Amino acid sequence: MRQQRIVKFLLVVAIPLIIFSGLILTNRSVVIEEVVLEEKENLNDLPAILERGVLKATTDYNSTNYFVYRGQPMGFHLELLKMFARHIGVELEVFVSNDLNENFECLLADGECNVIAMDLTVTRSRRGKLAFTAPHSQTRQVLVQRRPNNWYNMRSSEVEDYLVRNQLDLAGKTIYVQKNSAHLLRLKNLMEEIGDTIYIVQVDQETEQLIERVANGEIAFTVSDEHVARVNQTYYANIDINTPLSFSQNLSWAVRHDTPLLKEAIDEWMRDFVQTRQYANLYAKYFRNPRSSHMARSQYHSLGGGRISIYDDYFKRFADIIGWDWRLIASLAFQESRFNHDAVSWAGAFGIMQLMPNTAAMYKVDEYSSPVDNIIAGIRYLNWIDSRLQNIIEDEEERIKFILASYNVGIGHVLDARRLAVKYGRDPDIWKDNVDYFVLNKSKPKYYLDPVVQHGYARGSEPFHYVTEILERFEHYKNALDS
Repeated sequence: MRQQRIVKFLLVVAIPLIIFSGLILTNRSVVIEEVVLEEKENLNDLPAILERGVLKATTDYNSTNYFVYRGQPMGFHLELLKMFARHIGVELEVFVSNDLNENFECLLADGECNVIAMDLTVTRSRRGKLAFTAPHSQTRQVLVQRRPNNWYNMRSSEVEDYLVRNQLDLAGKTIYVQKNSAHLLRLKNLMEEIGDTIYIVQVDQETEQLIERVANGEIAFTVSDEHVARVNQTYYANIDINTPLSFSQNLSWAVRHDTPLLKEAIDEWMRDFVQTRQYANLYAKYFRNPRSSHMARSQYHSLGGGRISIYDDYFKRFADIIGWDWRLIASLAFQESRFNHDAVSWAGAFGIMQLMPNTAAMYKVDEYSSPVDNIIAGIRYLNWIDSRLQNIIEDEEERIKFILASYNVGIGHVLDARRLAVKYGRDPDIWKDNVDYFVLNKSKPKYYLDPVVQHGYARGSEPFHYVTEILERFEHYKNALDS
């Protein structure tokens, strides 16, 4: 079972959230008048989410909803969640689990999750526990079965004779489905409809894993939503998905019954968004993309080869120089160069780790040095920054944020921001909402001309977002890739 982990996103708010006599949601004319967060507030509904500034969601890990490809976190529901969080002006935390019960429990536990963002089939039994949002798409359930071994040399009629086409012919068959899925309920109803027994095996495996088992001949049948089955048919040409088991059904997100304002906000946004060209392009990107098969089979796909880049072995080998998780170093390298050793910035930084010439000279590398030398030099520079900050910021997790910012903008500017934090009553040893504020604003005369500042002006928006984006991507890498 994949352990549930948290992925944090810091999203840029396009229009500020205005709070006075009410809360106004950006990009829509949704107004919640005179919201008062009382002592017994609902921690899961929209006012508390806006006050907290964080939307907590859960989704599953597969080739359409959430994965990492060539170092970039991707996924249909991941992108939808980011857009909705940006729409209401909050940050996003995503819990990733392929266990449906775990996702349901996350939602129903107070304050843990606010929304399940998955392909949830709307069923009567689920409505008792969950409140479903406006649908994000529609699909039907289909039988996934394996074509005969030599199907490509057979006549179409012979292949059809081999396959199950009539639902009545499922009597006595054994079908594997994900535990507690809507597919289980559909098969139980189908048994009633055909008046015979279907042997149903529930397993702790996600639908795509079961499809792979069908393709490999390990099991004979499973059930899938049709749009997911079509994506997987591009990977496994020997599966057949043309036997429907249901009519078209809505697929939705789910929230708690006691969060009507959150549901209303999602409903209004979702109904509008699914009518846009942007949604059509997003859906096509994940469910109709002819490159899906190539991507999924790539060694740089988290579900395929499980690698981030061609430099993974170097990140792993030399991570001990600083004692960091190699995936954190990989995330920094992606941020710097997108793993392109030929990259040169406008300021003259070069290589995988985008070292400035003066810094590179300290470690005897230049633009003609090999990728491995560039990586070693970058890690040694990170370690040097760490050595400067160890006696200043004792908390290791917190110090990582300061090191990352220093790698980007220079340690002098970060130390300036700490001095400003002290002057203005913030905690100089905490990054978020403390020192990061002064890094961000170090381009303003009020701060860079302050007497406590020793290194002057800095374009602070870049290191401000740099730290968050690297750590966000690192959490993705931890979710999707082995240590």
